[in-house]
Amino acid sequence: MTSPDKGRITAANVVVMAGLLVLPILALQRRGLGFWWVCAYGLGLGALTYWAYAVDKRRAREKRWRLAESRLHLLSLLGGWPGAFLAQRRFRHKCSKHSFQFVFWLMVLGYQFVAWDSLQAWRYTQALLNQVGNL
Repeated sequence: MTSPDKGRITAANVVVMAGLLVLPILALQRRGLGFWWVCAYGLGLGALTYWAYAVDKRRAREKRWRLAESRLHLLSLLGGWPGAFLAQRRFRHKCSKHSFQFVFWLMVLGYQFVAWDSLQAWRYTQALLNQVGNL
């Protein structure tokens, strides 16, 4: 049995995360970045982000000074979102705060869009820039 503030990382969580990683990894490989460099960066930043969530959750339980949400978001934005995704489930931390989740999932979707658009030779980004240029 888990303690009251501990969640679990389920197989479904891992499958969802793996699915969300497919497009970004394909896009980075297509851009010529080596698979092992991408994995090393992703694992390192993911682990750092996971650790930051663990620290923040511990401090919340102890009613101590907390990490700023902007720092947690910055780690996610820099590429640590898979670690954040897992930490949110494992520690049940920041899962019920809707404003936090909105920003988090906006970043994850942003990663998906950028990866997909890069695989499309930046077609949609170019169209958007052309529209902005016509204003």
